[in-house]
Amino acid sequence: MKKLLNTLFVTLPDTYLGLDGENIVVKQEEEILARYPLHNLEAVCTFGYAGVSPALMGACASRNVSLTFMTRTGRFLARVIGEDRGNVVLRKEQYRISDNEERSARVARNMITGKLYNTKWILERATRDYALRINTERIKKVTESLGETMKLLREVEQLDILRGLEGSAAVQYNSVFDDLILQQKESFYFYGRSRRPPLDKVNALLSFAYTLLANDMKSALESVGLDAYVGFLHRDRPGRASLALDMMEELRGVYADRFVLSLINKKVVNDKGFYVKENLAVIMDDETRKKVLKVWQERKQEKIMHPYLNEKIPWGLVPYTQALLLARYIRGDLDEYPPFLWK
Repeated sequence: MKKLLNTLFVTLPDTYLGLDGENIVVKQEEEILARYPLHNLEAVCTFGYAGVSPALMGACASRNVSLTFMTRTGRFLARVIGEDRGNVVLRKEQYRISDNEERSARVARNMITGKLYNTKWILERATRDYALRINTERIKKVTESLGETMKLLREVEQLDILRGLEGSAAVQYNSVFDDLILQQKESFYFYGRSRRPPLDKVNALLSFAYTLLANDMKSALESVGLDAYVGFLHRDRPGRASLALDMMEELRGVYADRFVLSLINKKVVNDKGFYVKENLAVIMDDETRKKVLKVWQERKQEKIMHPYLNEKIPWGLVPYTQALLLARYIRGDLDEYPPFLWK
């Protein structure tokens, strides 16, 4: 269990939530694990649904505390809320920002700054940790270039310019991504991004990790009452969760890319776990996919220090904290959206 920004996250499996006076009581079998005053909360988010008492559901509804139910893997199931007051105001403001290019660019600029900061730090850590195994001079040139691009981002108020800078930074980062693959290099290599279909094993793993991250991000946005389909950098397209794609930009490197690199470098996956289809798409076999999903769930339990909240939380709650911070910015509680800056 973790309480962040007035939201209670119940991450322990098989817990039952009840009401005792003005408190939420968290139980596992007959043991009471914790109590939380209801008046301090604006939302409760549960992973691995065991049950909520009707009395607590009624109390939450009357106090406008939302109850969100996720699967253990983080897939959004349902959100229950009483009279929908704040949610309407929040979404209408989200739509106003999305319809205004300058305001959209202000939010998207912080997300892209987070993305570049995190990718720069991934490369700098690699030059520090594996100085004798990688081409440090080549990588340093890229980190310097990313630093220069971050300076240019500060004044950008047009989405097209923002997309251009983000695209050029991605090309730079991708140009040295193969250097970060330290094991099984004869089987796993990266010459550039290919998708729909992925044409090599690394791209197959990256595409799968990005899909998992996008699903987690979409669930997180749904849990705080934002419309995951209305974005700021990615514009509206039927069926596309544009805001989830916006939000995952800052997490793409630290959350997904590092995960894929660890799968390869720690030899969790190997050459035999993939096959090629007639259209040249490279696909994971079922056994490898199960293995990757298991490690993904384990990674989400690892704890990190959240740089903005200055609090230790599991990796799996990072999308939720960022969604909460974005909702607070849209409500006007924060002057700017604080992206996730990994250290």
